[in-house]
Amino acid sequence: MSATALFGNYARSNLSFDHGEGVWLVTKDGRRFLDCGSGIAVNSCGHSHPHLVKALQDQAAKLWHISNLHQMPEGERLAQRLVDNTFADKVLFVNSGAEAMEAAIKCARRYQYDNGQPDRFHVITFEGAFHGRTLGTIAAGGQAKYMEGFGPKAPGFDQVPAGDLEALKAVIGPQTAAIAIEPIQGEGGIKEMQPEFLRALRQLCDDNGLLLIFDEIQTGVGRTGKMFAYEWSGVAPDLMAVAKGIGGGFPVGACLATAETAAALAPGTHGTTFGGNPLAMAVGNAVLDVILADGFLQDVQKKGLNFKQKLAGLVDSHPKVLELVRGSGLMMGLKCVVPAGDYVAAARDAGLLAVPAGDNTVRIMPPLTMTEDEIATAVERLEQAAQAVEAKLVEGAAE
Repeated sequence: MSATALFGNYARSNLSFDHGEGVWLVTKDGRRFLDCGSGIAVNSCGHSHPHLVKALQDQAAKLWHISNLHQMPEGERLAQRLVDNTFADKVLFVNSGAEAMEAAIKCARRYQYDNGQPDRFHVITFEGAFHGRTLGTIAAGGQAKYMEGFGPKAPGFDQVPAGDLEALKAVIGPQTAAIAIEPIQGEGGIKEMQPEFLRALRQLCDDNGLLLIFDEIQTGVGRTGKMFAYEWSGVAPDLMAVAKGIGGGFPVGACLATAETAAALAPGTHGTTFGGNPLAMAVGNAVLDVILADGFLQDVQKKGLNFKQKLAGLVDSHPKVLELVRGSGLMMGLKCVVPAGDYVAAARDAGLLAVPAGDNTVRIMPPLTMTEDEIATAVERLEQAAQAVEAKLVEGAAE
């Protein structure tokens, strides 16, 4: 690749896309790639969805930005729709997932402070978690590879093994303000938290005066076949971080909360310049028009089950390449035997884009609008990729 003026913090592929159509991305020379990464679970409605395009164009012709010093009618509407379809009473709009998590963490700490317990500022999180790239959220995630070289870890975060209730109980103390968890660890390798574990967390929080934070940045807005993944467990959090799919490709994030919890962020305690601006709110409302349409989420569940069954067959057929499939809805992971990066590269050569994750896993997260025919095409290309990797294994053994 030629020299670039961009920072070198991304290991980019050599692909450059000109435009997108639904689940397809097209290069300048006309090559078409089936997008099973969705920009890392962002393009929930696919590329260039006509309803989203029109909403953005209409708003762009009227008003781009006015700041949060004034009323935001489209933001009020989007917030009310999120409230109507979740546990929440209040919504704070931001621009990204990391900002949504930062807001949730600050809200939890301020809540305890306002209730006369300023020493309760620790948040318990879980090994393998990923909550963002700010200094606060890399400390929350606790993964050494993301914290190395950035100075001391921000204080106030305690990690325990995911699913280990006894280890969690041992860490809870007078310093603890909240527990934060992803219902499915995305970056960690599409690892699902069991419903009974999430229910146990809810009980522990209730018993100990803690707030429960769900990070649904990657799992939310229909990705698992429910509006939000917490619905599968039958329990609700006090705070929830949302981003990625809520903007369908436009930068939108949100922190959702109960009324009692949200009251902690009184005027002057927190803010954002761009969060909730008219362009973002117009697109967010357009996304919900699609996701909340009658039958849409049920269709995601059906397609997800079909896709997962086909991927399970793929795993069975290629035991030297793939080990297992896990996930829910259209958020799935293929745990690999070979290096996950090799399989991602082979899939790209076969015309399919996927996303690597932890635990040597490849994430399969297509737009929620993907059709059954496109699922069949995706499986065909993943089959080609597995065959190509097997061929290289044979070549390597013969040398």
